[in-house]
Amino acid sequence: MTTTTAVPNDVLRAVRIGLRMSQDDLAKAIRRAGDEVGEPNEANKRLVQRWESGVSRTPRPVYARALERVTGFSVEALGFEPALPGSRVHADGAGGHDLDAADADAPRPAGTAQPTPSPATDYSGIWLSRYEFYSSSRDSTFEGKHYVVLIQHGNRLTCRSLPGAAANPDSPLTLDLTLDQNVVTGSWTEQTATEGYYQGARYHGAIQMLVEPTGRRMAGKWLGFGKDFDINTGPWELVKKETNTSKATLERYSKVPE
Repeated sequence: MTTTTAVPNDVLRAVRIGLRMSQDDLAKAIRRAGDEVGEPNEANKRLVQRWESGVSRTPRPVYARALERVTGFSVEALGFEPALPGSRVHADGAGGHDLDAADADAPRPAGTAQPTPSPATDYSGIWLSRYEFYSSSRDSTFEGKHYVVLIQHGNRLTCRSLPGAAANPDSPLTLDLTLDQNVVTGSWTEQTATEGYYQGARYHGAIQMLVEPTGRRMAGKWLGFGKDFDINTGPWELVKKETNTSKATLERYSKVPE
């Protein structure tokens, strides 16, 4: 008899924390997403706990689609294993069924498409994001710093700032990037704090960086629009701090960078 040890889904946990959601918040968002597309589901906190603990490693399609809608990631990018045709299922206690952990390890049927190979280096982890910008209204240059969790799926990299990881915790930052060898290109979005200097204004733009040979630093430039529709730019870098994305690590970096 073979015993299967549950492996915690730290990727899902990292994405949830990056979205500033509790387990109950995520379950509610999954239910809302299901209602919005006409596929009601019964997600609850217990189901999210089972996913994050690794007890359920493949969500049922109705949950998978809602999860992808809420997070913006595919279920594979969220750390789940893809469902296999004809696999046996068991009740998950949330009004649906998930694959049994042992079934998820079954061999792939012949003719099943193989996943796209990932780059040799895995960039997932905790990174320190730092950028500089000039404020014309204050006639000075300022620095923005966040701890972000970076999730990699193939050549796609997505960063989300951790709660409390900026000078003002109500100023979340998101980066959506594509990796091409050692060149990273994509977009950035930051929602400034309602009580801050920019009074909740939402800024976004483009970014391109080069990855250093060590794979632990990316550096380049950001591009964005100013209040007078002028184009601004400045330096931006990401420095890797941790490969681990466990709950304890995420909590340790949910703070303002020194």
